[in-house]
Amino acid sequence: MSSTRTRPVALAYWLIVASVVGWFAAFELTIEKFNAYENPGQGAACDFSVLVQCTENLNSPQGSAFGFPNPIIGLTGWMAPLVVAVAILAGAKFAKWFWAIFAAGMTFAFAFVCWLMYQSMFNIHTLCPWCMVTWVVTIPSFYAVALHAVRIGAIPLGERASKIADRLSSWIPLITIVSYAIIALVAQLRLNVLMEFL
Repeated sequence: MSSTRTRPVALAYWLIVASVVGWFAAFELTIEKFNAYENPGQGAACDFSVLVQCTENLNSPQGSAFGFPNPIIGLTGWMAPLVVAVAILAGAKFAKWFWAIFAAGMTFAFAFVCWLMYQSMFNIHTLCPWCMVTWVVTIPSFYAVALHAVRIGAIPLGERASKIADRLSSWIPLITIVSYAIIALVAQLRLNVLMEFL
């Protein structure tokens, strides 16, 4: 059976894990935002220090990038990969155009997370714990979905690109770890994170 016809079961299992974790992080941030509305001036439960906290991020303009709290995007957005994953495990086979749209959605999520990482480290100067949980699951989810879409030809980059994506799929864990390491390095250089724990 060719790789283009094989159901991406491993991807489905990962998306379920990522969706549950990402949704829970968004839920916790939403609760913190509601608490902030009810108790102005009171810090969030995830405020551990001046550097590691949720309050500054939630109250910043970047925390409501589209005019409403960002966690609401997570509450709704993480439902899409969860539904797709469960459908795959139930035997659904999606058309290439569907995978192209799904990959576009994951690309938006990845770009938005990258923008939020930049804002957090370079402008707000804090690291939000629940935001970082979101980063952790969004990054590999984007890689996995994008490579799958290229591999099956949903993103028409040619046969060579499809073969490269197929090979790279097994390297997603390493690519993810390298991505995390780069983020950690930038956070250290920008915020001197290690001093927080020494």
